[in-house]
Amino acid sequence: VVVVGAIPTLILGPALIIIFVNKLGILPGVNPTVWRNPNLFDPEFLSRAILPIMVLGTGLATGLARLTRASLLQVMRDDYIRTARAKGLKERVVIYLHALKNALIPVVTILGPLVAGAVTGSLIVERIFAVPGLGSTFVDSIAARDYTLLVGVTIFYSVLLILGNIMVDVMYTWLDPRIRFE
Repeated sequence: VVVVGAIPTLILGPALIIIFVNKLGILPGVNPTVWRNPNLFDPEFLSRAILPIMVLGTGLATGLARLTRASLLQVMRDDYIRTARAKGLKERVVIYLHALKNALIPVVTILGPLVAGAVTGSLIVERIFAVPGLGSTFVDSIAARDYTLLVGVTIFYSVLLILGNIMVDVMYTWLDPRIRFE
């Protein structure tokens, strides 16, 4: 998992195209026209969306998995976990009901900025797979000196970051009832 997460999207995208499109022939090649009128239930659209989703999600998922594992290992050493085991609870109950909920607090902290980072950091994936997206729009507005569009996209990114952080705060109250907003 760590090895795949360490591969940059600039390398992972073309490598997956070479493997799954050219060598194995499992997935269709890059086609910019499929993104103009996306239909989520169209098999052609879905088959062309698999690789960009894999490339964009791989780095995010590996980072979250590593953080979740490290946080869970830290929580498993706490006294209340030892107490839950001493009460005779099954290991599954101890992990899912007691440990995981507390281990997810650092993971949720990362989710807000991560969502905004996924949207803003998708430029390379957009260029490799010919997806018209906000990353390309942002860079093209800089090149064209279209300041109105540049400010609009920047404000949109800022709103995404703020909404992501609000989502994190709401999830905090669900994970830990002691956290309240008053």
